[in-house]
Amino acid sequence: MMDSHDCACGPATVRDEAALWFVRLQEPALSAEERQGFDAWLAEHPQHQDEFQLLQTLWSASDLLPRERLQALCKDPAPPARRRPVLRYALAASVLAVALGLGLFSGLTPSASYRAEFATALGERRHVALPDGSQIDLNSRSRLQVRYEKGQRHIELSEGEAMFSVEHDSSRPFVVAAGQGRVTVTGTRFDVRREADQTRVAVEQGTVKVQGRDAAEGDVVSLSAGLGTRIDSHGTVAAPYAVDPEALTAWRNGKLVFNNASLAEVAAEVSRYRQQPLRVDNPAVANLRLTSVFRCDDTDALLKALPSILPVAVRTHADGSQEIIAR
Repeated sequence: MMDSHDCACGPATVRDEAALWFVRLQEPALSAEERQGFDAWLAEHPQHQDEFQLLQTLWSASDLLPRERLQALCKDPAPPARRRPVLRYALAASVLAVALGLGLFSGLTPSASYRAEFATALGERRHVALPDGSQIDLNSRSRLQVRYEKGQRHIELSEGEAMFSVEHDSSRPFVVAAGQGRVTVTGTRFDVRREADQTRVAVEQGTVKVQGRDAAEGDVVSLSAGLGTRIDSHGTVAAPYAVDPEALTAWRNGKLVFNNASLAEVAAEVSRYRQQPLRVDNPAVANLRLTSVFRCDDTDALLKALPSILPVAVRTHADGSQEIIAR
């Protein structure tokens, strides 16, 4: 597999391709075939994602360049029947020329604003590079909004789970809001998972400050590497406890790692990767413990293996959902 330095085409070629796709995506009607073509191109190489993300950054930088100006650059003056690839290229090149003229390819200035939204579908994972050098890995069925302003970098995790690698910037704290809690850092590496009744935070590197969304500034729980906490639905933050960050973020490598996890926890985790939720029959079954490793993209293998590991069976209901029951 190629890494980011092994792309078969040069940076200029990739940048041109990204610009062409950027222009196409501004059109009101994009065919399903074009959308599939774009998704395939984006998945070919991390450099494709980086260059396209850069153009999205430019589009969002409204305090540096009026949105109307960028929209005008992307308008095709010729009738639809007369559109030619060379014209599309010229339009894309004009967007890039403006960007280069403003020096935006070196990154947004600290005062620049930036807004974007990212989401993943069932079974999808996504890597996002932000304009300040920070990075986000999104787990399956996740959604977040990014808002950078002069004094703060703000993330709203509205659903799912994300791993954050934050570029240090003491002048602009990086704040992640999720459920009834928020996490504040200036530069570190940590994981946030939003669930229906709680939000979980685990730190892999550096330190973070965790507090209820509406809590007073002094009501803060500090976490360092190897520690985690939970924020309940009332905004109460639990005392720090030891975690295994590698196990908690094994999803980034396509793995589900369970270390003495209850079947209730297993069912909740597996449900993230299935069309129908996985349920547990009763409290006695829910409290059984499991230690094992499975693949995120093959949860059927987990369900087939369970009866040979624990005294349980898996029952399939008429709606396609499944339930773990006592055997």
